[in-house]
Formats: sequence, C-alpha cells, structure tokens
Amino acid sequence: MALKATIYKAELAIADMTRHYYQTHSLTLAQHPSETIERMMLRLVAFTLCADERLVFGKGISEDSEPDLWQHNLSGEIELWVELGLPDEKLLRRASHRAKQGLVLAYGGTVVDKWWKDAQKSAQELSNLTVVAIKADESAALAKLCQRSMQLQCTIQEGQLWFADNQQSVVINPVVLKSAASPLFTLE
Repeated sequence: MALKATIYKAELAIADMTRHYYQTHSLTLAQHPSETIERMMLRLVAFTLCADERLVFGKGISEDSEPDLWQHNLSGEIELWVELGLPDEKLLRRASHRAKQGLVLAYGGTVVDKWWKDAQKSAQELSNLTVVAIKADESAALAKLCQRSMQLQCTIQEGQLWFADNQQSVVINPVVLKSAASPLFTLE
C-alpha cells in the first residue's frame, strides 16, 4: 500500500516592500511521503518570493514532468517554473525552455557550493533562469514554524524574508547565485 501525502494548511500574509505586493493567500500543501518538512517549508519561501494569484504548487517531487511550483498565463503558457533542490543540467534546460522564467531554490548546506560549481556554466547560458540559495541553518529554523494548520506572516524587505507566527520568527537571507536577464524579483 502506498503512503499518502500529509496535508498542511497555511494562511500566508505577504508584505513585499520591494514589489509593493500585499496579499494573504490560503494555501494547501501536500507533503509527499519522501519530502522533509524543511523542503515543504522552502516551497512556501519560493511561493513568497514569486507570489501571484496564478502561482500554484505542482506535483514536483512525485512527478518529473511538473515543477514544485508553476504559473500559467490565461492562454495556458507557462510563465514561471520553480524547482527546489539541486537539479541536474537536463532539468535546468527543461525549465528554461518550457517557461518564460525559471527559478531554482537551492538548499542543502555545503553541497549547494559543489552543485553550483558544476551547474554554473550551464546555468549561465540560460538567460531566463534565476538561481537562489538558502542557508541550511535558516531552512532548518524555518522548518520549526511548521504546523498542520499555520498562520504565517512574511515581510520581504532589504533582501530579507521575515517569517513569523504568533510565537516565533525566522529570518531568511536568500543568496542570488544567478539572476535572469529580466529578474523575477529584487533582493536589495
């Protein structure tokens, strides 16, 4: 018998001072049985960075043909393809060719540096790809905010994401390894 996904509900209030985006989203996250809490919470980070009413969670980890998050325009074309982790060159190219913009949210501690050293040359050729790294201690702290039903606030300002619930807060300092020719967002 296959294991089923664990469902999490999040009410995420976003105040992005850079983009002047202020919105509350009611989100449902399905945690795949092989997915860690940390990775699932990083999907919330990716959502927050690119927040839009048409941005949705894809099948990601359970389906190779879908990203972790994506956004389609009204014609059905893929505007944004978001991958988490350390994708190989083939996946980077797929994201870049299938979507107007691509985002990789890399995480995993010291392995990110090794991965980026290997992936950097290929990634530089893809003008519509943005690559952002999240530090291991920050993603681990973010995982501690996870509950089956969450009410989170996130403020984005001066290159930082401040996530908070009623009891604690976590600061995420994304590191932009590569920015697309037409940047998705600015972390200043």
